[in-house]
Amino acid sequence: MSTLIRGYEVVIGFETHAQLSTRSKIFSRAATTFGAEPNTQASAVDLALPGTLPVMNRGAVERAIAFGLAVGAQIAPRSVFARKNYFYPDLPKGYQISQYEIPVVQGGVVEFYLDQEKKQVRLVRAHLEEDAGKSLHEDFVGMSGIDLNRAGTPLLEIVTEPDMRSSEEAVAYARELHKIVTWIGICDGNMQEGSFRCDANVSVRRPGAPLGTRREIKNLNSFKFMQQAIDYELRWQIEELEDGRAIEQATVLFDPDTGETRAMRTKEDAADYRYFPDPDLPPLVIAPAWVEQVRSALPELPRAMAARFVADWGLPEYDATTLTQSKAMAAYFEATARTCGQPKLASNWIMGEVSRRLNAGEIGIDQAPVAAPALGALIARIADGTISNNAARQVFESLWSGEGADVDAIIESKGLRQVSDTGALEKIVDDVIAANPDNVAQFKAGKDKAFNALVGQAMKASKGKANPAQVNELLRKKLSG
Repeated sequence: MSTLIRGYEVVIGFETHAQLSTRSKIFSRAATTFGAEPNTQASAVDLALPGTLPVMNRGAVERAIAFGLAVGAQIAPRSVFARKNYFYPDLPKGYQISQYEIPVVQGGVVEFYLDQEKKQVRLVRAHLEEDAGKSLHEDFVGMSGIDLNRAGTPLLEIVTEPDMRSSEEAVAYARELHKIVTWIGICDGNMQEGSFRCDANVSVRRPGAPLGTRREIKNLNSFKFMQQAIDYELRWQIEELEDGRAIEQATVLFDPDTGETRAMRTKEDAADYRYFPDPDLPPLVIAPAWVEQVRSALPELPRAMAARFVADWGLPEYDATTLTQSKAMAAYFEATARTCGQPKLASNWIMGEVSRRLNAGEIGIDQAPVAAPALGALIARIADGTISNNAARQVFESLWSGEGADVDAIIESKGLRQVSDTGALEKIVDDVIAANPDNVAQFKAGKDKAFNALVGQAMKASKGKANPAQVNELLRKKLSG
């Protein structure tokens, strides 16, 4: 279902540059390490010195194949490199080696959940290309510096159809794509270092009308800024249209300090880049055996793991998809579920209390103070009736804060063990019935609220330690007798 804003339909497509995790560049042996001194990782090939020729990095191709397999795309048996011509100071050759007419990865789908609704975004392509250098403006007065360390760094550019209909859906797609590339190990996903850079093509239209003119928001390097930028751009475009002004195709930047987008340049089309096949590089030929070799080396993919969680652990599909947001989260769940034998309870705790604490502390699951076996032991004590849910939260707090590491020891030290002894509970129930004749009469007259009041009195009398299920059962038995 499309999201309408003031009667306009939102249309969003993405172009994402994932820096591939090779040790050397796509066409040279120069290193790709981040943070080196400027221009210390730029070889003669990267600098485009006369007489140098590019040589394809096999590892970059294998990572592109792995991505294609992960999203169910077609791997082109033969693809071609092209020269994309434009003139920036940080582009030594005066062109970028990329792919245009025949990319290595064609099609594919990225699936994810948004508010428990399953979404799909179709991919057009993913193609290999080299990165440009970087222009440095901040450290020089009246001049710009050029750092060519990034020049030639291998990128996989992943292009979607304009399938997204809200900023929330766009961010959910970007998070899922980030998960895929980091899960299969083709990209480290570090957005602050520029390893995963997203460009959002944003437009609006009246429902049923042709696609509107798009503006491309460049280099969004955090999910938070991504949503802010798209939301601002949508409001801006709608206001322009409602004021009678046309939208001009453009490339824009987002300023996180002002929360606004601003035009950088008129958006180029493919014709402006004058693509033509690169004469220095032969066609990239990928044999079926190579594809199968890459396939056999892939880890269990998120979608396959989620399907296994449904089949083996009996989880709902939403839970399974949420728990496979990262390898670490999935491993934490399985370790917890194996310990307690209660997969749905384990899922509820991880998706609930554990995730809430992680988000509040801005830490990952691998940094959680409560190890999976400890959480599993806690859930086991809930399942066997040793403690109530309220008591479990107190135990969890002690585990998280580091007050203790042994679940049973915490239960004993805090006196949280539930009273499950039938004789003791019968006495409490008998006393409550005797002390509350009005509630008893109301319950027998068909008022369920009176029964809840009796349960509350029994729990109060036990100082919260009575097993609620047993209290309910004993009360009903005695009141119906």
